[in-house]
Amino acid sequence: MIASLIIIGVFIVLGIILLNGKGSFLIAGFNTLPKEEKEKYDTTALCKFMGKMMIALSFSMSLWVFSEALKVRWLFIIGVVLFISLVFFTLFYVNTGDRFKKENH
Repeated sequence: MIASLIIIGVFIVLGIILLNGKGSFLIAGFNTLPKEEKEKYDTTALCKFMGKMMIALSFSMSLWVFSEALKVRWLFIIGVVLFISLVFFTLFYVNTGDRFKKENH
């Protein structure tokens, strides 16, 4: 349970950094793009979205901790389903529709 709390804390801290529009180097895939490609994206909007997702993921992981503390199995199941759903939603949302591309490119 201690390890889960530490991971949740790290996710919250990273989420706050991203919510402030900073930390784009933390976003996998984006940090490996060439500089010319990165300039085509609204980095602040992408960071803010990823920050919201990090906070949401930390909430779903907190259900795991509550499940263990309260000995309520269904909380764990809801947390896992929510976590997996958020990951798939994030992957789909970010990689389709050019939502984070700047208008002038």
